[in-house]
Amino acid sequence: MSGWFECVPNFSEGRDPAILRAISDAALGVPGVTLLDVEANADHHRSVMSLVGPGDGLVEAVFRMMRVAVERIDLTHHRGEHPRMGAVDVVPFVPLGRSTTPEAIALAERLADRVWTELHVPVYLYGDAARRPERHDLAVVRKGQFEGIRDTIAQDPARAPDYGEPRVHPTAGIVAIGARPVLIAYNAYLDTADVSVAKKVAHAVRARDGGLAEVKALGFDIQERHQAQVSMNLTDYRKTPIHRAVEAVRKEAARFGAAVTDTEVVGLVPEDALLDAAEFYLQLNAFDRATILERKVRAASEPRATASAGSESMSAGSLEEFSSRLAARTPTPGGGSAAAAAAALGAALGEMVVAYSLVPETPDTTLSEAGRFFADARGRFLKGVDEDSASYERLRGARRAMKANPESSAAREEYRKAVWTATDVPLVTARLAAATADRMESIRSRTKATIASDLTTGLALLRAAQRGASANVRINLPDVAKSGQSVAAIEKELAILDGSGEPR
Repeated sequence: MSGWFECVPNFSEGRDPAILRAISDAALGVPGVTLLDVEANADHHRSVMSLVGPGDGLVEAVFRMMRVAVERIDLTHHRGEHPRMGAVDVVPFVPLGRSTTPEAIALAERLADRVWTELHVPVYLYGDAARRPERHDLAVVRKGQFEGIRDTIAQDPARAPDYGEPRVHPTAGIVAIGARPVLIAYNAYLDTADVSVAKKVAHAVRARDGGLAEVKALGFDIQERHQAQVSMNLTDYRKTPIHRAVEAVRKEAARFGAAVTDTEVVGLVPEDALLDAAEFYLQLNAFDRATILERKVRAASEPRATASAGSESMSAGSLEEFSSRLAARTPTPGGGSAAAAAAALGAALGEMVVAYSLVPETPDTTLSEAGRFFADARGRFLKGVDEDSASYERLRGARRAMKANPESSAAREEYRKAVWTATDVPLVTARLAAATADRMESIRSRTKATIASDLTTGLALLRAAQRGASANVRINLPDVAKSGQSVAAIEKELAILDGSGEPR
């Protein structure tokens, strides 16, 4: 699996540096995988490690880390503030960029099979990988913790694992492995040591008790600081951003005579989440994030970095250069790259329409969020311009290798992967173009009438891109089937996309 993912395994160890070092060192040396961050908390007796890389490499790296944890962590002697049920408590896979949730689920299932087969630790699948609806919620999966699950798993069918026998590992317990979107772990410290206050605040702000959408929260006693803590997981920071969460905590804490002294992010956080907070507290209206110095520097340096690596980016050049290459009698760039470029132009018009429609005196959250969506989509479409050409060149090479050596299993496998990539790249473009057009259509009534023609042009470009990319997918389906892969799900999705792509 060539796409990139983040994996954030949580280990039930936050006090012994030697064990933490042994776990993190186990990931070193796996090609393409980078350990980005290690966060350990002694009171919680827990650590969170963040890795990124291609899916295959991540599965290998995380499995090596889990093997060390199972050998070194004994839950029968483990006590900490944070709930836990396993030496490795939870392992989520997070799709990045053009990677998809189904791919992340496949990684979770592959790791789960190895964990049971080789480590003899049973596995619950949770989040988007859950096979039972109630197991989508990690709190439900972990209910009872290690001791409670250990004592009931054999008798209660509802506690049966998805992988393995109905018995916990005697010292390593059981693990939840799954897939989810980006999550922000965010803690607020109160100016009181009374943990009951933190628990009442957590009850008020968490989603399951009628609080904020996509927020999970617990109250903890952080003895090291002599403070109570409201520990939150923001499972969708677009629905409840960081600033809204902390303001809700402040308001609820004030009811009990307490205040927030400081906060912390555990692990990694998306850049846009912090920019959302900056816009809120600085009262910035119609702020263009493209004006941030570092983003300008990245935009200026990335094309040069690509070119210096020997891979010139078509999307980084002028429109004249790109159209000339498109007109040439060469296999690439072709229709797939043109579809992605058209979609990028459509998304850019969406950004412009939003920028002109926002009124500083009357902030419009829906429009602001749409503008960020269009900006993100434009960047992904621009990457798609190059990715489509690269995927087709890879397919041409795989076909030549198959023709030269039809009996080679390596050549057949490379052909299978290449034909799938050449199909998946335009499929992602088609999906995103349709979603971007739908988003643009949904804000029509909020935009200025004087720029209606720009909105119409943007929609036309996006619908054309969706149809063109879908056609690219269809032309590859016979090759996908010939390589032994099912095309039924793709054909069904294309039928749905084609319906959404009809003129409105």
